Amino acid sequence: MPDECSLAVEVTTSPLLEGVPHGFLGRAGGLSTGIYAGLNVGLGSDDEHDIILENRHRAKAAVLPDSQLLTVHQVHSADVVTVGKGFAIDADTERPHADAMVTDRPGYLLGILTADCVPVLFYDPVAQVIGAAHAGWKGALGGVTDNIITAMEKLGAVRENIMCAIGPCIAQGSYEVDVGFRQHFVTDDPVNERFFEAGRPDHFHFDIEAYVVHLLTIAGIKKIDALGLDTYTNEDRYYSYRRSCHRGEAGYGRQISLIGLR
Repeated sequence: MPDECSLAVEVTTSPLLEGVPHGFLGRAGGLSTGIYAGLNVGLGSDDEHDIILENRHRAKAAVLPDSQLLTVHQVHSADVVTVGKGFAIDADTERPHADAMVTDRPGYLLGILTADCVPVLFYDPVAQVIGAAHAGWKGALGGVTDNIITAMEKLGAVRENIMCAIGPCIAQGSYEVDVGFRQHFVTDDPVNERFFEAGRPDHFHFDIEAYVVHLLTIAGIKKIDALGLDTYTNEDRYYSYRRSCHRGEAGYGRQISLIGLR
């Protein structure tokens, strides 16, 4: 792995969201070392707290320097926070427990942390309303994408105008699940069977990115950019919870996806 500290912060953007400050960040450009090497922004990790805060500062500076970075305490829910006044970013206990945020206020930079789950950035260019969602399998199945669209509409967004970009997440070939996992989705909707590919006996590979695209499409979102970046196999660029588990590592880093209004 290259020396992450010597690299600039890498910001991957979507042409679909051109005109709004945003980006999907990876490992490059951070101060963390060891298993967290790079731009680890996870307050829930055992990385050094001051280094995490500096990494967060670098992430903000790379996308919208004069903004206030906001993140939530993610709990794999379908809950959405509407941001009016800001809330603390430097203490784990002071952030709302939720997995998505929306706002129409300039000066805020919404940040979602992931390490295999699906980060989704939302933008209505007409109403100037933005959103960011952490769509793990539980949150996606529970309706986090539907809930964030509804929350944006309450701020004046129109779903036909909303555009979405899906950032780095675990790819189908890297995401092996068992029969019970698959059954959750097939029971919810038989059409979900198409997101599972048979693997070794009693196991399947789940395409969570395609599943989230499907959810957005049936919700009425017409413009979706799925970047197709695999966190598991791209070790030099991204953290991966599953990869760390497979290696028996003591912890794992988190990358951040950001969107804000000037």
